[in-house]
Amino acid sequence: MRLRPGTVTRAAPRRRRSRLLVATVFALLLVLTGCGGHTTSGAPPKAVAGVRSDDEGSRGPAGASAAPAPPAPPVRILEIPGLGPGTRAQIPVDARQAFVVTGQGADSNESTAVLYARDAPDRSWTPVFEPWAAHNGMEGWTDEHYAGDLRSPVGVFGLTDAGGKLPDPGALLPYDEEEYFAVEGDGFFGEPLAGSFDYVVAINYNRVEGVSPIDHERPLGEDRGGGIWIHVDHGGPTQGCVSVSEDRMKELLLTLDPEKKPVIVMGDKASLAR
Repeated sequence: MRLRPGTVTRAAPRRRRSRLLVATVFALLLVLTGCGGHTTSGAPPKAVAGVRSDDEGSRGPAGASAAPAPPAPPVRILEIPGLGPGTRAQIPVDARQAFVVTGQGADSNESTAVLYARDAPDRSWTPVFEPWAAHNGMEGWTDEHYAGDLRSPVGVFGLTDAGGKLPDPGALLPYDEEEYFAVEGDGFFGEPLAGSFDYVVAINYNRVEGVSPIDHERPLGEDRGGGIWIHVDHGGPTQGCVSVSEDRMKELLLTLDPEKKPVIVMGDKASLAR
């Protein structure tokens, strides 16, 4: 068909609308499959620069956590030297002072005394003084003391009461000043006994606690002996007591503290090591 000048056809607009529709559909497909859309290729999305996942951080050096500090070594508690498990078990848990008297042998009347202390049951025992020379029973030591056997009893005993002929030097334990503590005569080797009981600390063997050392009650019976004390040394063996020099007795009286539940641990070396 031949067109006249100025005539407008209707077919051209339809073709432009078709092209516009195709362009619109194509743009919509780009939106659905382009940036921000879901990919269909199966490839994982790229990580954002500078950001690490938890798994990456746990594997990589940059995200590795600090190594835990090694545990502190256990504190070593020092026990009293020379005491075996059986003897240590006899020391009360709340005792914080222990006067340890170690005989040279089962039949020896010469011994060594050391005062130990600790701040608490879970703390170490440490010596308070240097070792002191001491005497014990004439015939040595025994696990079962009887009156007149001239042996000192082996064991762990409380120290709760003190006294003497001389005035109280400042003892922390209850102190009984009494003339009855006077003594005369000679010891086993002819040494004078005068002054031996100027200062004493009662050893709680076969006695009632909390009374004067001169109290005569014997819970185990008279045949088991009694009146076992720490007293002033007269230069020789005793009938069953423990003796140290007068200066040492004063030091002991000024140091033994009832708040620390003091005890005496006494016996020959072999017995204490049990």
